[in-house]
Amino acid sequence: MAAYIIAATTSFSYAQSSAELRDSLGVVAEQVRLHPDLLYLRLQKASLNMQLEQYDYARMEYDYVLQKDPDNLAALFFRAWCNEKLFRYGFARADYEHLLKLVPDNFEVRLGLALLNHKDKHLTIAYDQINMLVEQHPDSAIVWAARGGMEKDRMMTDAAIYDFTQAIRLDPGNTSYLLSRCELYLKEKKYADAREDLQALVSLGVDPSSLQHLFKQLPKKKKKKRGLF
Repeated sequence: MAAYIIAATTSFSYAQSSAELRDSLGVVAEQVRLHPDLLYLRLQKASLNMQLEQYDYARMEYDYVLQKDPDNLAALFFRAWCNEKLFRYGFARADYEHLLKLVPDNFEVRLGLALLNHKDKHLTIAYDQINMLVEQHPDSAIVWAARGGMEKDRMMTDAAIYDFTQAIRLDPGNTSYLLSRCELYLKEKKYADAREDLQALVSLGVDPSSLQHLFKQLPKKKKKKRGLF
């Protein structure tokens, strides 16, 4: 069911340039004008609006779809996402809660609601929700990283380091997780660990110049004094 929610909006293609996306949007918008009641066209247009960060236009398309099909999973899921981007947290929560009535065990929906609650400062509820997801999905790097992010925001540094370490164990090539853990190590003055993470980031292809602000926080290595002989 989780795959259905994502697959139901098939026109996401982040490889396209902004100009290409606008061209595609023009074509689909004309099709919508000619066939306004075809919901799959509305969903395609909304996904293009989202890729162009036109969240309000996307939301309006999802509104139309949901007027015709109130339980459309894709429209509910992505409207929640748009509402979150528009800081309409109450509306986003309502869509997630509607989805959970339809697909109560859906991973993406439960994770989305937990992250929304954290963003909306419902911290205890959000932490309870993410803890439950970690217990149920211990092999998901995303869940460990999501909890680590919450703990990082709440200054629970040791717990956050542990969770990002678990996420990295499951997804060693994820530069976002490494970067987050590196920042936490620097905060705790664990410079050797931070240096290792920075070196790992560079080895994974991250441009060293983008990490200079972190490298500068490392203490300079002391030069060994040479003896007389």
